[in-house]
Amino acid sequence: MNKHVLLVDGMALLFRSFYATAVHRNFMINDHGVPTNGVNGYLKHLLTAVQTFEPTHIVCCWDMGSQTYRNELFQDYKANRGEAPVELIPQFDLAKEATEELGIVNVGIKGFEADDCIGTLAAVYQNEARVTVLTGDRDLLQILNEQVTVALMQKGIGNYKHYTKALFEEEMGISPKALIDMKALMGDSSDNYPGVKGIGEKTALKFIQTYQTIDGLLENVHELTAAQQKKKKSRIRRFEAFPFIGRDQM
Repeated sequence: MNKHVLLVDGMALLFRSFYATAVHRNFMINDHGVPTNGVNGYLKHLLTAVQTFEPTHIVCCWDMGSQTYRNELFQDYKANRGEAPVELIPQFDLAKEATEELGIVNVGIKGFEADDCIGTLAAVYQNEARVTVLTGDRDLLQILNEQVTVALMQKGIGNYKHYTKALFEEEMGISPKALIDMKALMGDSSDNYPGVKGIGEKTALKFIQTYQTIDGLLENVHELTAAQQKKKKSRIRRFEAFPFIGRDQM
């Protein structure tokens, strides 16, 4: 299989690049008075990744506004996030224009996030190509499989932790898909959705390692230790009474 598709999380690259220099108020204003610091770093990240992974095809994915179908499911989704800095706003279009000039396709769908586009395209392309996802978002590790890998950006340009399905399973002791249930249990403060009160990352991981899914945990609540039952049983049982908000957010 010679085709190799690189799916780029444009939002992750642009935000990371913007804040790397914005902290020092270095916005790289051009002759037209427009900040370009985010675009400058974005292009460095993008071109370095192309050189590193040598894809045959590239698609760059973007959010299309702050509201998505997840806000209909849970109105407080990402409600803790403020508006984008004014210096960043004009750089969204600039980054997309620069991407097009490089001959790379931009993809974004109103009501969905860049992550959704990446997950969908990965599912389509994996049938005919190797797929590498470039992002800084660990949530995308859930799409790992034999054909899809995820390059998580680390500090600096060109530094990645390149996850395969095997590496993820070795580190976490769960399948990539099980990350969805783990995050539903623990919640996600950055996305502002709640998990089960009293269950953090370590406990959520242990439960999913043992029971594989939330359904498996619910079926075996009686196996929890006395201390766990006293503190968590009633809270976990509440998952039976309403939709799994966390699952839907993932």
